[in-house]
Amino acid sequence: MSYCLYYQAHIRQSHCWFFVAALRSFEHVAFDRTFNVDESVFEFFVPPTMEPFFLEFMEYFKQQGIVSELKQLKNRLEQ
Repeated sequence: MSYCLYYQAHIRQSHCWFFVAALRSFEHVAFDRTFNVDESVFEFFVPPTMEPFFLEFMEYFKQQGIVSELKQLKNRLEQ
């Protein structure tokens, strides 16, 4: 079985709604979920073929000051 790539990032709380809407407007790029509500940390499950587009998308929002601390981690669902 193949697993998605796994990322976490801090999303500026006042812009979460906009960020999520923008990401979801591009189908199949990533599945997003709030990992830590209090700290506004999101997790993203990204298909390997969509990683270049996902990283480009995230870089744009980093430049806008909405995304910070983007990091790739081991997929927490893998056992």
